[in-house]
Amino acid sequence: MSTRTTGPLGIAVIGAGYWGPNLVRNFGASPDWSLELVCDLDLERARRIAGPHVEVTDSVDRVLDDPRIDAVAIATPARTHHGLALQALSAGKHVLVEKPLADSVVRGRTMVDLADAQGLTLMTDHTYCYTPAVQKMRELVSSGELGQVHFVDSVRINLGLVQPDIDVLWDLAPHDLAILDFVLPGGLPTTGIGATGADPIGAGRACVGHLTLPLPDDGLAHVHVNWLSPTKIRQMVIGGSRRTLVWDDLNPQQRLSIYDRGVDLARTSVAGADRAASTVSYRLGDTWSPALPEREALGSMVTEFAAAIHEGRPALTDGRSGLRVLEVLEAASRRLAERAETAYDTALPVPAGPPPVPRQAGSTSEPVMEGAR
Repeated sequence: MSTRTTGPLGIAVIGAGYWGPNLVRNFGASPDWSLELVCDLDLERARRIAGPHVEVTDSVDRVLDDPRIDAVAIATPARTHHGLALQALSAGKHVLVEKPLADSVVRGRTMVDLADAQGLTLMTDHTYCYTPAVQKMRELVSSGELGQVHFVDSVRINLGLVQPDIDVLWDLAPHDLAILDFVLPGGLPTTGIGATGADPIGAGRACVGHLTLPLPDDGLAHVHVNWLSPTKIRQMVIGGSRRTLVWDDLNPQQRLSIYDRGVDLARTSVAGADRAASTVSYRLGDTWSPALPEREALGSMVTEFAAAIHEGRPALTDGRSGLRVLEVLEAASRRLAERAETAYDTALPVPAGPPPVPRQAGSTSEPVMEGAR
């Protein structure tokens, strides 16, 4: 490994499909990077996004053998991330991987372990974590501005493309899980995961999904994802003991709102049935919106990748953050499979016997259920 200590780092982008052009554009514009190569099996496509001054190739070996290349960015299908990342790490290259980190926890863990053994930076491209709104959310939570986090409600729904090989949880929830891992103190919880899913259109996989994750002190996080909604919503509510934050990604004029409103439970010695009514009070304070800078999230992400390499530290969204997201997704898949296996066993029994006899007009007595005695 020969990462240069001064000047721009050499980067190659592997994959010129959906996400590759965005990476090429941002690495090419960054003063921290020198874009040297774009690699794709379709050389014409690679040339179109690389421009006239960047070399293209269809050989990964050509990329990994090039001494100018300090790092590679992988923007290929998830099933290929593991193999490509291991090749690059074994060749002494730092690695940025488009989300998800891998297609299984086992493969993701081998990537993290090899990066550690080689002393290399492995970073997951959780792009949302580099948006000004989400970075402000992290700041507000970590500073204690919201207090103790009591609940999170996250909704990501729209009339989306039904994927042929993954369900809606694997398709949409990684965005919300990555944000929670970035924002919550201690990162994403990976145990105690609950999941439900439904396939009302017969697609063969869940098209509507719900995740629940435990938070400290009996808090709860909930993630709702849906391919079938005619309305598009991208919203997260983080409720704390002091204030509540609302992120609306589809409202560019007011992406973040902070509400000084909530419920307070006073600790008094009142006893008996009136205890709850006498000790609960409602706080109705101001609402405000913090000013957010205008910058592209991917530009911040490529800057963080270079900084992590130069400083020899984990990136803000390192391989372990990608691994935690995979652990939650796999736990959710197990919950869905368990529910499918026990669906008929756990169905509520249907009461036998005739329906209740309806109340007669003018009667003050209770309806009679035949067979109830």
